[in-house]
Amino acid sequence: MSTVAASARIHPMAVVEDGAIIGENVSIGPFCRVGPKVVLKNGVELLSHAVVTGRTEIGAGTRIFPMAVIGGDPQSVHHAGEETTLFIGENCTMREGVTMNTGTVDGGGTTVVGDRCLFLANSHVAHDCILGNDIIMSNNVMLAGHVKVGDRAILGGGSAVHQFARIGRQAFVGGLSAVNYDVIPYGMLNGNPGILGGLNVVGMTRAGIERAVIHRVRRAFKDIFEGEGNIRTNAAALREEYADCPEVTEILDFIDADSDRAISSPHRGKA
Repeated sequence: MSTVAASARIHPMAVVEDGAIIGENVSIGPFCRVGPKVVLKNGVELLSHAVVTGRTEIGAGTRIFPMAVIGGDPQSVHHAGEETTLFIGENCTMREGVTMNTGTVDGGGTTVVGDRCLFLANSHVAHDCILGNDIIMSNNVMLAGHVKVGDRAILGGGSAVHQFARIGRQAFVGGLSAVNYDVIPYGMLNGNPGILGGLNVVGMTRAGIERAVIHRVRRAFKDIFEGEGNIRTNAAALREEYADCPEVTEILDFIDADSDRAISSPHRGKA
């Protein structure tokens, strides 16, 4: 039997399968379907025609709009029906047609979405992606498998992200861009192939980062990508100079971390 809180509101034309756990003040509209291994935390709202399936947990206050399919099997030729999971945080919004898949065994088994994320119509989060908090994915954004996206990143409409790529905290990806390589924190990438054009200064300002700090990050950016050495060598040489600047240190740590993809730059991808 399903566990349904007394305050939950389930439309008579919705289907909630035995085994589902439905929290307080959950609202499930007409023609929705909730699978037997789904957990809907307090205040979740499924408007209508939404499907939540698989071993999926939806955080409190999250809203899911019509035609979204959340928790479907991973779209991977290596998936053989194993039970994997999808975890979505609190107060997220999935607009019409959004799709999110559970993980794969080889990829760790779990897809994770943080809190307060906004997914506009027809955007897609593939298997084993790890997303932070306060992310915005505009219409038709596509994340391939194993992608990592940092807090407060914004992805413009129709952009596509290569599998295993990383997008750093508060980065901005322009509409219709192809993200073939990792995008540093605070970076701004545009084009197909994507070119790192500079820093997301508007986003940094809105986040309350002081102008003097932004100027320091700009100088570090220039030293990293226009210095005589390669990107990693240039970044390593800046450690001591910027040890007192967390924003630059975050970029240096991102560059230094292990990754399956190279780092996007102002030059990589140009003819």
